Amino acid sequence: MKITKLGHCCLIIEENGKRIMTDPGSFTAEEQKKEKDIDVILFTHEHGDHYHLESLKEILKNSPNAKIITNAGVGKLLDEAGIKYEIMPDKTSKEVLSGIELEAHDCKHGEIFEEYGQVPNTGFFIGKRLFYPGDSYYNPGKPVEILALPVAGPWAKVADFMRYALDVKPKVCCPVHDGMLGKYSGLAYWVPEKVLPENGISFKILEKGKTEEF
Repeated sequence: MKITKLGHCCLIIEENGKRIMTDPGSFTAEEQKKEKDIDVILFTHEHGDHYHLESLKEILKNSPNAKIITNAGVGKLLDEAGIKYEIMPDKTSKEVLSGIELEAHDCKHGEIFEEYGQVPNTGFFIGKRLFYPGDSYYNPGKPVEILALPVAGPWAKVADFMRYALDVKPKVCCPVHDGMLGKYSGLAYWVPEKVLPENGISFKILEKGKTEEF
């Protein structure tokens, strides 16, 4: 499996010659609209840093056969835009591409304050190896090799994402949802860089635009 981080929560995951894009949102609009040959686009929820309609239209121009898989919250927005999509029900799995299984896990968005912003969120287990939780600390309850670990945001704090990582206990964590940190990302990274390896978990920072193989 190859992973390229375009920024924030937008990843390109390559497996068996196919390309899956996660959450093309406003933070990475310029980077994602240049991508081509995308086979599947996953949206975890409808917030603007995860769903950006104008750049999605450009992505679909470059990859007109791309399938969009999401939940009903994003689906409503896609209906309004006249864009086709598929909803995967909670706890279901299917082979979305040749040899690549996708499994959906529905949950609520992490708490910002009470119910504010707690839209439906769907985490995706990709290729039985990578779990991408969206804006949640949802544990899929099964072995995870690679965890896309949200490390920043109005709903996130270090103690929460550390407990989440230690609970899921993947082989490796890759930080995401860090676009708002900019050059200060080290403020969120220094604790996991120290503590996770002590607990047998590798902490792998994905350099923007660089492809890493797992």
